[in-house]
Amino acid sequence: MTRGEPGAAEVEAAALRLAPVVRRTELELSPRLSAAVGAPVRLKRENRQITRSYKVRGAYHLISGLTEQDRSRGVVCASAGNHGQGVAWSCARLGIEGRVYVPGSTPRQKRQRIVALGEGRVELVVGGSTYDAAGVAARADADRTGAVFVHPFDDLRTILGQGTVAAEISEQLPGPLHTVLAPVGGGGLVAGMALWLRERRPEVRIIGVEPSGAASMTAALAAGRPVALDRVDTFVDGAAVGTVGQLTFPLVRDLVDEVVTVDAGAVSTEMLELYQVEGIIAEPAGALASAAARHLVGQVPGDQSLVCVVSGGNNDVSRYGEILERSLIHQGLRHYFLVSFPQEPGALRHFLADVLGAGDDIVVFEYVKKNNRETGPALVGIELESAADLTGLLARMELSPLTIEQVSPGSPLFTFLM
Repeated sequence: MTRGEPGAAEVEAAALRLAPVVRRTELELSPRLSAAVGAPVRLKRENRQITRSYKVRGAYHLISGLTEQDRSRGVVCASAGNHGQGVAWSCARLGIEGRVYVPGSTPRQKRQRIVALGEGRVELVVGGSTYDAAGVAARADADRTGAVFVHPFDDLRTILGQGTVAAEISEQLPGPLHTVLAPVGGGGLVAGMALWLRERRPEVRIIGVEPSGAASMTAALAAGRPVALDRVDTFVDGAAVGTVGQLTFPLVRDLVDEVVTVDAGAVSTEMLELYQVEGIIAEPAGALASAAARHLVGQVPGDQSLVCVVSGGNNDVSRYGEILERSLIHQGLRHYFLVSFPQEPGALRHFLADVLGAGDDIVVFEYVKKNNRETGPALVGIELESAADLTGLLARMELSPLTIEQVSPGSPLFTFLM
């Protein structure tokens, strides 16, 4: 970094301030991902951080540095959930009043945690459908009341606090580090990590990972400036940001090697793998980085490490039904069809006996027109034992006298299934 610009020294100063309060989270080897990539893959377990997310690093670093006069005004923030928890915990610890604005898409579990961590000092305000809408409301609150706005990513104090993850990784790693994968929402985490890595470990490859349904950094890099997405998929709620930061964008542009995207199905599959194999509870944003690890097969030398930041573990258990569904579809194991059954004996028996394969299982069967089954097709969901079984199923459907139409994941009708 050039003189006068923030860099590794400022991140290290933030680490000293945070050391007495935040956890030094584990850096664990993942045999599952290591075997897939062909090199050691380690998981930085920020899901085990205080508030179960790295966000507390930035929130506490900013709030703890306020003057007494600023603290007396209170703080306000907008959050998809994890930053709000970091702000609430910091307010309770530092004795400061605060308000947290969250969109309606924020899972109930995260809302409840914000209130609990605030210990009576934080008011939760729910409104709008996206983080960006909550941000507008929170900014208006700060302008109206004089409260200090605590930005989740586009404030240098937040960025420096979040960047302390990189310094910890370097201290904990037993050998050489080749690549770091970090999730991207507004860009604060990967920007802060890059500030430290580019100066202290310039040889390390830095890759940001964002959800394909909210790829605001990818859009900004293509446009040469932060731009607002027309639509934001909120499934990966912790990274569902419609516009990246004015501060984070140039840092990512200049310091980060690459930004890639991962779709919701791959994220869902990785969430289930993390839980079933490693016993790790990760929210969708927490599984972004490790979901992208498989794309680096053959790119990391076997004697060097790839580190994935598991950024958060605040996942609502009620979401696992949707997560499993998305994963099965991503793996090609679940498919949906519109089947028109003629009103004659044996039609359904023919479908079961001659169209379905031995290992195929019907998981959904609903008439589309519930008040007129004679003219309406049935929506049929079929789960396969293997993705390769789809070829035979489609061939048998082609030979069948029934009228059968596959509902592809890209069709408008498919959105009503999820």
